[in-house]
Amino acid sequence: MNTTKKYITLLFLLLFSSNIFAQTIESMVQKLVDSVYAANPKAAGFALYVEAPDQHLSFGYAVGYSNRETKQKLTADQPVLIASPTKPYVAAAILRLVEKGKLDINQPIKKYLTPMSEKVLSNAGYKTNSITLKHLLSHTSGIRDYVDEGYFKFIGEHPKHEWTRDEQIERAAGLGKPLSDPGEGFHYADINFVLLTEVIESVTHQQYYKTMRKLLGYKKQGLKVTRFAKFENAHKNTAPQAHQYWDEFGWGTYNLDPSWDLYGGGGIVTNVKEMAVFFQQLFGGKIIKNKNVLAQMTTDVPPNLEINYCLGVRKIKYAGLLGYNHGGGLGTDLIYIPQLNASIAVVSLEAGHRPIAVEISKKIVGLLKRQ
Repeated sequence: MNTTKKYITLLFLLLFSSNIFAQTIESMVQKLVDSVYAANPKAAGFALYVEAPDQHLSFGYAVGYSNRETKQKLTADQPVLIASPTKPYVAAAILRLVEKGKLDINQPIKKYLTPMSEKVLSNAGYKTNSITLKHLLSHTSGIRDYVDEGYFKFIGEHPKHEWTRDEQIERAAGLGKPLSDPGEGFHYADINFVLLTEVIESVTHQQYYKTMRKLLGYKKQGLKVTRFAKFENAHKNTAPQAHQYWDEFGWGTYNLDPSWDLYGGGGIVTNVKEMAVFFQQLFGGKIIKNKNVLAQMTTDVPPNLEINYCLGVRKIKYAGLLGYNHGGGLGTDLIYIPQLNASIAVVSLEAGHRPIAVEISKKIVGLLKRQ
């Protein structure tokens, strides 16, 4: 056999083995999700997507119902409200402005806030000339969150209330004194990212969701479905948005005005494929191209290294491998594993089953790790 034939044979064998591996993983994941759903039918449905180019994997799967009442089957391309995994998108937009030389995350927030927001926070005892953008990105600002039991109670009683960002900032400021001095404590709070979208608007003089679309290059990255609820219309060929449930509160997302979780702490509507693709492109250096700027996103931020929250993402281990992750209250989980160069997005349509969605993701990482 001459050299050319040997090369062609070797190439064929490699392609064949890669294809067999991909098919095997897909089959194993499907069986895993089917068995998990069979044991947890109250989850309504699970959808997931695996993006692992080095292992020739790019596939989605879904099981269950996108609507409990009509028993409409859930498909993996259906968009959902992703809730807090919106935060990495906001953080990436801020770092894109850093990359463009328009921001320094060590600058105080005072000059970027609207006069109303600056006054409200200052009157509540917050030192806006000491709180930096980095403090907001890492939840170390010490600002109390507007999200508490009273907030959820109000939403339950007024599901169609149209919240404004100003209302949410005022509510946060009215809940009491600062939780800590800037940089002295980690306190996860949506208010930090709500304020960051105000910063984006201050710098770019355009609504944050329009600016984010440009800064993150939705079109270039192939993110056709990704949009902010209420403010942006769905693409004409987009599958219908799935119903999501939060049984603890008796909520269905179709019955709530999206403004309760819209201004940066949450708010993005997309499907599991585009979630995974976004993380793959982001951490692959396709969105923030300056490596030093991108590295800031995954650099530890004191003082609380047990949480390992960096800038809009946290470091966590799945199946023993380090990953960059963010989960959301509406049952979503998104992670990128550098060692595997792989991204996994999982959603449970019933929010209380999010821990099970996380376990699905961990088991998928385990499958990829063993290959």
